[in-house]
Amino acid sequence: MTMITRSILLAGTALFAATGAFAQDLNIQTSFNAGDFSTEYLTEEWLPELEERSDGRITITLTPNGSVVPARETPEAVAAGVIDGDFTSVNYFSGLEPAYAIMGDLISGYETPQQMLDFCREGGGEAMMQKAADEVTGGEVHVVACGPYSREALVANVPIRTYDDLAGKKIRSPEGLAASVFQAAGASPISIPFSEVFGALEKGIVDAADASAYVNNDATGLHDVAPYPLYPGIHSMPSMQFTVSERIWEDMSAEDQELLRTWWYDAMYAMAEEVGKQDQELAERDDASEEIEVIDWSDEDRMKLRETARTQWEEFAKKSDLAQEALDAHLAYLTEIGLLEAE
Repeated sequence: MTMITRSILLAGTALFAATGAFAQDLNIQTSFNAGDFSTEYLTEEWLPELEERSDGRITITLTPNGSVVPARETPEAVAAGVIDGDFTSVNYFSGLEPAYAIMGDLISGYETPQQMLDFCREGGGEAMMQKAADEVTGGEVHVVACGPYSREALVANVPIRTYDDLAGKKIRSPEGLAASVFQAAGASPISIPFSEVFGALEKGIVDAADASAYVNNDATGLHDVAPYPLYPGIHSMPSMQFTVSERIWEDMSAEDQELLRTWWYDAMYAMAEEVGKQDQELAERDDASEEIEVIDWSDEDRMKLRETARTQWEEFAKKSDLAQEALDAHLAYLTEIGLLEAE
């Protein structure tokens, strides 16, 4: 190594040490599958945006669901340094700490992804997610941001036009909070693997199914056998978390920490808008056809389901002190924005 080269390297090291601006190439595992809209959208639109905003100091490689570890094990993998961070649906972690079920999908709680993103960003959601992460990783994982990007639509092969129409309906639902809410509303939840949803609807084994966003249900042909979709959805809005290891977070400058957080929220708000746009266009197309009736519940029926769901949120929150704290934070924010009446 020449004296000139050594001098350049030393000068660069001194600059990085002074500013905290070490380059970070982060390996982030997601709970998205390869080829998903979300994976492609982020890779094409927002990963280059991060590199540009940070002048190349921060880059991210997104890897698909299960590429390194099963999704439910990503908190421990981040803590151990196996991956640099995760971008995962929080529902995967409900077995680790009940608060994750409350934070991961407050069934029938929020009307739009933007409302819950606001809760995470400004209403205490991030802090609650950090407490859950600290509980299961001992402070080794930093929650950068959290929130959902889509609201799921309920597909049905019979009309479910009101809250009262749920009574007696057989609904495919994951176990846990979602199943409890449907049952409390008078429906009969049935646990069926996602791969069997189409056949179960086609054969009448179930009357409706908690599946995915409207655009995804359309792509998989579910409306061919369930021509009475409820849109906008009445139930599920899975939340994501974006984390990095505490070591990596501490190596970043305060400016880059805020840049990374702001970038993630900008990306999620944009993706929520894009998914919502596609959902709306497809729903309008289908509702104009003779084959599909798109059902939009009244505000009154939505409130009935939300109040029923609240009883189940409160039961589930009894499972841990942190789950109760998470629910209290949600309730305060839902009341603040007018989705629940003040008591």
